Amino acid sequence: MSYYSFNKGSFKKTSEKYFNSESQIQELIEKNIDLLYHLQYVRSEFQLHGLRVDTLAFDQLTQSFVIIEYKLNKNFSVIDQGFSYLALLLNNKADFILEYNERNNSYIKKDSVDWSQSKVIFISPSFTTYQKQSTNFKDLPMELWEIKQFQDNSISLNELIPTQSAESIKTVSKKNSSFEKVTKEVKKITEDDHLNRIPEKIITLYEKLKKTVLDLGGDISIRPKTIYIGFIRSSNFLDVILQKSKIILVLNLKKGTLIDPQKLSRDVSHIGHWGNGDYEIHLSSDKKLDYVISLIKQAYQKSI
Repeated sequence: MSYYSFNKGSFKKTSEKYFNSESQIQELIEKNIDLLYHLQYVRSEFQLHGLRVDTLAFDQLTQSFVIIEYKLNKNFSVIDQGFSYLALLLNNKADFILEYNERNNSYIKKDSVDWSQSKVIFISPSFTTYQKQSTNFKDLPMELWEIKQFQDNSISLNELIPTQSAESIKTVSKKNSSFEKVTKEVKKITEDDHLNRIPEKIITLYEKLKKTVLDLGGDISIRPKTIYIGFIRSSNFLDVILQKSKIILVLNLKKGTLIDPQKLSRDVSHIGHWGNGDYEIHLSSDKKLDYVISLIKQAYQKSI
């Protein structure tokens, strides 16, 4: 594959600059963990019961712990190692809570953590075909990210997304008792979880909305959470909450920044609400979809 940098209207070929060690990747990620993954850093090299966690982080949106592992050596089992770390986390909740509270000014209780949203992130310059295939499950609480750096000091981060035809991890975990214990408590939220028990009319409206939003740019990813489906650029710019009679859209814009001449949105900055941002829109049909997209586009453009 060829790589190019773009400057002053012209392309210049650049080449990949290989990482010397896992610690080099770790230092890069930990220094930018909020920007890259929207996570709160807890600590490095957390050791417990013979296992060492490279980076322990906390997702404040889902109120859950995230374990990050860095790899240069391709000879490791993603599935086995990932489930080992999740089991470590779930079997030693008090230790992780204590570590968080000792390392941060904020304080959390065990009951305030959503353990079902725990996950492991693997970051490596590349993964083998076997590693990719072994993690091709739609609800696996693990993520694979390929990281590359280049001679012009640029960095690329690319998540390897499971295929649309991927099966559920539960089909495999039933054959492995240690896997099954984890999957009973940890659940990766998918779009299907939000679409279940929603009328076909609203599903059709959501699919039309989703397609139009994704057409805003090729840098948009979808992140289903427990309460909402997040549409993300560098951060959430739109959160979608599906209900039986309507779709609630939350635009991640500060109060006073949305240009809405039709006054279709409402200010929710002063009240409790789901999602990120100060503007909420209720959508029950596609009659004003084009106008709604113009509002969403404002949030998209400011999420750089």
